[in-house]
Amino acid sequence: MAKQLLHLVFGGRVKDPKGVEFLDLNALDIVGFYPNFKTAYAAWRAKAQSTIDDAQMKYVVVHMHRMLEPDFTSTKGGIEHDSEKH
Repeated sequence: MAKQLLHLVFGGRVKDPKGVEFLDLNALDIVGFYPNFKTAYAAWRAKAQSTIDDAQMKYVVVHMHRMLEPDFTSTKGGIEHDSEKH
């Protein structure tokens, strides 16, 4: 069984669409936690596409596993297996 690589997807209104400074932290939309990048990416994509006409709305994927286990590296020298190319 593959190691769980926890990811968080959330979003909200940002000050600048090129950045990640959210205007109201109390109004963040927590989409959910996911066991791998593939499912997190699918959730992110669905939410991002649903707000595509609103330039101030931004959704992100946070690699929680990197914060929980910063020394973890996969068998491919630190490259994760879930096509995590950004």
